[in-house]
Amino acid sequence: MTYIKPEATTIDIGIGGMTCASCVARVEKALNKVPGVASATVNLATESARITVQSSEVTDARLRRAIRDAGYEPLTAEAVETASPTTAWAGFAPVAWGLVLSAPLVLPMVGDAFGQHWMLPAWLQFALATPVQFILGARFYKAGWHALKAMTGNMDLLVSLGTSAGWLLSVWLWLNAHEGHAPHLYFEGSAVVITLVLLGKWLEARAKRQTTEAIRALHALRPDKAHWMSDEGEVDVPVAEILVGDLLAVRPGERFPLDGELIEGQTQVDESMLTGEPLPVVKSMGAALTGGSINGDGRVLMRVTAVGHETVLSRIIRLVEDAQAAKAPIQRLVDKVAEVFVPVVLVVAVLTLGAWLFMGASFESALIHAVAVLVIACPCALGLATPVAIMAGTGVAAKHGILIKDAQALEMAHRVQTVAFDKTGTLTVGQPRLIAQVPAPGHEPATALAWAASVQSGSEHPLARAVLQAAKAQSLNLQVPEDLAAVPGRGVQARVEGRQLLLGSLRWLAQEGMDSAMWAEDIQRLHAQGATLSALAERGPHGVQGVLLMAFGDEPKAGAQEALAALRARGLKLVMISGDNQAAAEAMARRLGLRPEDGEVLADVLPGDKAAQVQKLREGGRIVAMVGDGVNDAPALAAADVGLAMGNGTDVAMHAAGITLMRGDVALVGDALDISARTVAKIRQNLFWAFAYNVAGIPLAAMGYLNPVIAGGAMALSSVSVMSNALLLKRWKPRQH
Repeated sequence: MTYIKPEATTIDIGIGGMTCASCVARVEKALNKVPGVASATVNLATESARITVQSSEVTDARLRRAIRDAGYEPLTAEAVETASPTTAWAGFAPVAWGLVLSAPLVLPMVGDAFGQHWMLPAWLQFALATPVQFILGARFYKAGWHALKAMTGNMDLLVSLGTSAGWLLSVWLWLNAHEGHAPHLYFEGSAVVITLVLLGKWLEARAKRQTTEAIRALHALRPDKAHWMSDEGEVDVPVAEILVGDLLAVRPGERFPLDGELIEGQTQVDESMLTGEPLPVVKSMGAALTGGSINGDGRVLMRVTAVGHETVLSRIIRLVEDAQAAKAPIQRLVDKVAEVFVPVVLVVAVLTLGAWLFMGASFESALIHAVAVLVIACPCALGLATPVAIMAGTGVAAKHGILIKDAQALEMAHRVQTVAFDKTGTLTVGQPRLIAQVPAPGHEPATALAWAASVQSGSEHPLARAVLQAAKAQSLNLQVPEDLAAVPGRGVQARVEGRQLLLGSLRWLAQEGMDSAMWAEDIQRLHAQGATLSALAERGPHGVQGVLLMAFGDEPKAGAQEALAALRARGLKLVMISGDNQAAAEAMARRLGLRPEDGEVLADVLPGDKAAQVQKLREGGRIVAMVGDGVNDAPALAAADVGLAMGNGTDVAMHAAGITLMRGDVALVGDALDISARTVAKIRQNLFWAFAYNVAGIPLAAMGYLNPVIAGGAMALSSVSVMSNALLLKRWKPRQH
């Protein structure tokens, strides 16, 4: 996949043949040497490289040649796709052959434990071990030879050197044995080590497939066919052939093939793939539809608004792929360690051999100890520790509506100390509602509201919709207005039940002669709360008389207060940033459970000044997260250590935010911080175990406490344990909201 950014080109290339952290360092070094390459990041878990180039002269072919020259196989996107096994036992054949050939060699060791001597003839041991060594183990020789040519080391070099030494020593002992004397041979050690390493690699590959399930599941949401409405009627065509503006029919239970707009019919849509929200959403004419979501029980017609890489689902897939391909800051330190690790191990093995010979041990014994050092030191687990945890963490987060754009945001989020929130659309609904109504003396509230709603029954104005919603909630009967006339910028007038009614701003009604003195205290109180005021009046024989004062304001989002309380319980400092005046902002803050007296409200902040306020919060080294609606908060999201965009499916690919929350649910902020903490904990656990195996294992092997077979088992176990530990993240679930 290749896509172009304004300032640079990013190229993704699959890589075959990488086995450990040293391979990663080698490929990165080779790619970074290519003139015009700005940066290259190689991921062992995804077996891919992401290269940013700043020169049009750097071609895909040149980068692939650099990978091949480094001793690895550059793969096309199709090859990566076809290389992904579909069954659980795919690729197990070499392991099975290794187990079959090695089992008879291990049998005498088992027999010894029970006092039995089942030693196989030397020629039979040779016949069983040699195919394992040179046919099943050929991959280690090939990769090890490339490493030697590049004057570096990797896991394959360690395995091939160690097992070859054991095999050659056994052949030498066998050929030089005295007549009638059966020497102790080490064919089983070499064969079992190769088999165990192959088994470890197969288990790793199987676990990797589980970590990439999130991406595969997202790809599976895209239907292959669409019901295109042509001049001849409904025709089934491949989705790839659909153009923007085409009309598509979608039947009950089918997935919407692409993004679009509903133009005929009404249905309920399951958008859980996008938002993590299990409840279906009602869609009527004009509603936006997202490709991959599931149509309910109605056949509908849609007009396509986005195709290919521009669809919401494609952008989600790209975000998750970017996050899984990215390298966390902690991984860069690991890579530096891994780069010098293999050469150091080779030196330690040579020193072990020399030390044992110096202490009077036989060459045979000294070589066995050196082989054990080589085998146990393979840094496979080191290279997998971080990327597999990031893949599992970002995958499970995406499943629950939290899209993590980059590994840096994932690693940083758990350290957040202050969370700043934009008010409108983030903590509040973002749509005006009728929050108060004060009837004039002599008027019934319900009757006055019914008149106001009747006057506005055909209007699309946000305040009109709020009045109609309030009337609908009370099941009021509305009348069809007569002589309806709008007064631009002021209000509307109409005749309802024979009454001449005016509805609009207080300033306009005052100009028309209405006296609002009876509402003076209410107007002052509601203005202090930041409410928008309008009124309904009647024109009669005695002039314009007030009927109903209406106050409109935003409402806190459902569950926002509880979500903020949960964040405070985690020890976080909370701040609300608002453009409202101080009184209005504080009134809303108190409804949300925030404490203005503790400095939790920043009012009168212009949209362009939000970023400066975030920078101020960061003073003193505090880690700040900014939560915004992802539209006009981009500078503030970028200014924060961690930006969290409240996505509604339209702004999924917000570049400014490191994390996008697919539902407008404030509780997801706590969930995002939680999955960050869990993932970083897994990374640290994995790195601890990866280092612990080597730090403890190498001295034990050098001192003669581990033979090559046990060392090989420990090395394979270290990789498998790291993968298994990371996969535990897949069991993570958001807290019950």
